[in-house]
Amino acid sequence: MPLTFTLDPAVTPALRDGVLDLWTDVSNAGGAVGFVAPVDRERIRPELVKHLTAMAEGRHRLLVGHDEDGEVAATAFFAFNTHRLMTHWVWLYTVMVHPRHQGKGYGRDLMAAAADAARGFDGIEAVRLSCRGGLGLEHFYTSCGYKEVGRVPAAIRVAPGDDRDDITLLLPLV
Repeated sequence: MPLTFTLDPAVTPALRDGVLDLWTDVSNAGGAVGFVAPVDRERIRPELVKHLTAMAEGRHRLLVGHDEDGEVAATAFFAFNTHRLMTHWVWLYTVMVHPRHQGKGYGRDLMAAAADAARGFDGIEAVRLSCRGGLGLEHFYTSCGYKEVGRVPAAIRVAPGDDRDDITLLLPLV
């Protein structure tokens, strides 16, 4: 059954806890979403609060996918640029699909829903995202229409002696 996507959902305790659980589960399954396993909810909570604050201030927007049970199964945060010369594109952050839903095509569904949402943002012509090298994520994103536009070798230190490339990708919307 496909996910149901909502842009700018009401931030309820259930949504907040669902996103926090999703972020924790994705991180602990090895997902490249800003943390390295093992991690618990309390370690992630301050980062989620930053996203929620940015949403309240109108700097971020949230796209959430719910599964057939109504559980938070996928997310992507849009971050708007404040620099006057870069307001024509948005960043896509914290792109996640719950590990129990991997292999069902939900990642592609999430990326398509994110592109559709961004097309509805006034004046937005492109979406940029970055990903951690070493996991093949750039191949997934390019298969979703993104183009690799930059790479900084060894910019992400996952652990001592484990440095990964920081890869920037772009999806033109026009």
